[in-house]
Parts: sequence; structure tokens; C-alpha cells
Amino acid sequence: MISDFNDPELSGKYLGTITKDFIKVSDILKEASYQVRSRKFSEYPIFPISKEEQPLGQLFLGKTEKKLDWNYYITYIDEFIQRKLVAEELLEDFKMAYKDPDEFCCLFVMDKDFTSFVYIPYPED
Repeated sequence: MISDFNDPELSGKYLGTITKDFIKVSDILKEASYQVRSRKFSEYPIFPISKEEQPLGQLFLGKTEKKLDWNYYITYIDEFIQRKLVAEELLEDFKMAYKDPDEFCCLFVMDKDFTSFVYIPYPED
């Protein structure tokens, strides 16, 4: 369930549209990730993204008001455990795979044919 950045399905179909959006919102996502961690909500912020409305997390950046291809939501690993999207026995695996949140954004891409964790590096300043 946990994918790395080089998922072949991701690069073919989704990477362009995700990257195009991500460049516009990366600073906002990076700051939100920092706030989640500094306020001790979670060490593992996750940004679910989807083109349709979905019930995971809270809407953070809507595609219409921000002129994006994707809606960005915000949540943490706890919700994935509660909803049984990540099995509790795989929590340690998730934590080991989770990349440095100061350098990478953890997206959870949800689309009709593709659902996966994706780590995208924040642009260098």
C-alpha cells in the first residue's frame, strides 16, 4: 500500500498533473505540515488529494477556489488507522517508510484507478 516516488502508474498518468498543482501549493502544504507537527497533532501529516469530494481528512485547499486539478485535504496517520486504511500492525512499516516531512510532502492520491501514498519533494528555496 505504501508506494515510493517511482510507481510506474503514477509517473505515466498522474505525475504531470500532480506536479503542476504541487508547485502552486507546496509552500502552503509545507507550512501546514510544520504546524501539524509543531502543535503536536501528529508527527505524520498526510495530504489526501482527489479530483472528487471524498470523506478522508478535512478539505484544506479546494480545486475550484485555487484553480487546481486536485482537492487537497489534511489528516494524519491516526485517521488511516481508525478507518482501517492502514492496518495497525503495519503502522511501524508506515513510520519507517515515511520520508522527512521537512523535505517531502506525503500525499495520498485517490482517483478511480489509483490509490496510493506518494512522497513529493518540496521545491528548493
